[in-house]
Amino acid sequence: MGKRPSKKAPASRATSRPATDRNARSLLQREVRKRKPFASAAQEAYLSIQRTASVLASDFQRVLKPHGLSEATYNVLRILRGALADDAARTCSEIGEHMVTPVPDVTRLVDRLESRGLVERTRDPEDRRIVRVGITQAGLDLLALLEKPVNRAHRCQLGHVADADLARLIVLLAKVRKPPTR
Repeated sequence: MGKRPSKKAPASRATSRPATDRNARSLLQREVRKRKPFASAAQEAYLSIQRTASVLASDFQRVLKPHGLSEATYNVLRILRGALADDAARTCSEIGEHMVTPVPDVTRLVDRLESRGLVERTRDPEDRRIVRVGITQAGLDLLALLEKPVNRAHRCQLGHVADADLARLIVLLAKVRKPPTR
């Protein structure tokens, strides 16, 4: 025999949200010790994104710091490793275009990495005014050393979230980054 339909009263608009969603909303309010409700869902969403990014960045920095890297310098190394597939080095402005989190001074990041022997600068043979940056073997070795700890950190940070939920999150965050044009 089939199940009998439930005779629950229809949920009101205010309580139609699952309890887990309500708990997540009140969690941010507790974390930041906010006494009054947020002014809007947009404000709460913005603050939740900021809070989450801060927590994730802090965890990730613990993996990178012992190796003398920041998220930005790690990102530069990954960009330059990716450039190897094109058999090309990158200019600082090209590196800046590929950064996950844009920074105002890519040159300073490259200076730090170069002083450690992780990248090298070369003049473009066709236009000597252009300086290209490439990753060294030491930079590749450091990225290889960090691969497992970085992947482990990502699993620890997000492994408890179902793949379908992560896929939805990725889509929602892309929507947030690219609002409709007016």
